[in-house]
Amino acid sequence: MTSYTIRSGDTLGSIASRYRTTVAALARANNIANPNVIYAGRTLRIPDGFDATPASPVNISGGGGAQNYTVRSGDTLSGIASRFGTTVGALASRNGISNPNMIYVGQRLVVGAGAPPSTTTPTAPPASGNGGTYSVRSGDTLSGIAGRYNTTVGTLASLNGISNPNLIYVGQQLRLPGGSGPAPVAPTGPVPGPTTGGISAAQLRAIMPNLSEADANRHLPYLNAAMAEGQINTPKRQAAFLAQLAHESGQLRYFEEIASGAAYEGRRDLGNTQPGDGVRFKGRGPIQLTGRSNYTAAGRALGLDLVNNPQLAATPAVGFRIAQWFWNSRNLNSYADAGNFDAITYRVNGGYNGKAARDTYYARARQVLGA
Repeated sequence: MTSYTIRSGDTLGSIASRYRTTVAALARANNIANPNVIYAGRTLRIPDGFDATPASPVNISGGGGAQNYTVRSGDTLSGIASRFGTTVGALASRNGISNPNMIYVGQRLVVGAGAPPSTTTPTAPPASGNGGTYSVRSGDTLSGIAGRYNTTVGTLASLNGISNPNLIYVGQQLRLPGGSGPAPVAPTGPVPGPTTGGISAAQLRAIMPNLSEADANRHLPYLNAAMAEGQINTPKRQAAFLAQLAHESGQLRYFEEIASGAAYEGRRDLGNTQPGDGVRFKGRGPIQLTGRSNYTAAGRALGLDLVNNPQLAATPAVGFRIAQWFWNSRNLNSYADAGNFDAITYRVNGGYNGKAARDTYYARARQVLGA
């Protein structure tokens, strides 16, 4: 696991957002009984990337309709929302919770049938002004607003000068990052694609609705070339591959890990044996390549000198090729052919972190591609 030393102003929610994990996963990995109480200077173990440990079985009940979840020690509403691919605001509204910071062990929450984000995002209040501000309402939390507008707690806090993300007030005007807004509703049927193989920009944006048209057109030639190279050439394979990329890269927004990579320094399991290897070989690409050993293996397979030129992994031309190399090095086409998406998630993530979101992308991709 990666490690992170808590700094003044940090919250478990902001750290979870920064490392693309959940509050519940951080609390579980670090034996934190109260996720609202952490202190500067403590070093946390971060279950991230390929070495995350599998999450404990989720305690849910219910049939094909609404599902219930029983709150356990260490749970927070934001952690539960992340686990089920929904938002704090949606869970609070659905369960009549006036204070999202107050839930109790044994409480039964209605989380819905998998609680897909598309069932909640249409009700998100519109941003005011030029699509760039939001007025805080009763019951809001920063993590809930971040989830609603497809951004992170850390980004909102930084943009609005908020030192303690747990302290916001009703009526406060928050600036939203450019392009933020409620996620578009998923398409209701297949989207027409090209007749010569690969996928179209329209299909890519239907699967990743927060991807701009310009970025879709910029990435598409490299993505299609990489899928052809890796024989990711059927709707089933493409749906599974694109779903994992969408989750790992924030819908192709992040081709380089936000953290410095210093936490990987000295990680012999990643082959980081030379001074500076942690930062030099931080996570890059749409499926983040991490560590000297992985850069060496990918470079050897693709005929590239990634050890001396690690930044190449963050470029679309190379990043997508690395993603298909990783995919085939773990024989993931065979699992895609069998429709075993859970097995793919485990092999990509090292566990099931973000399972609900990954499953939602997969369902959307299958619908778009007619898989």
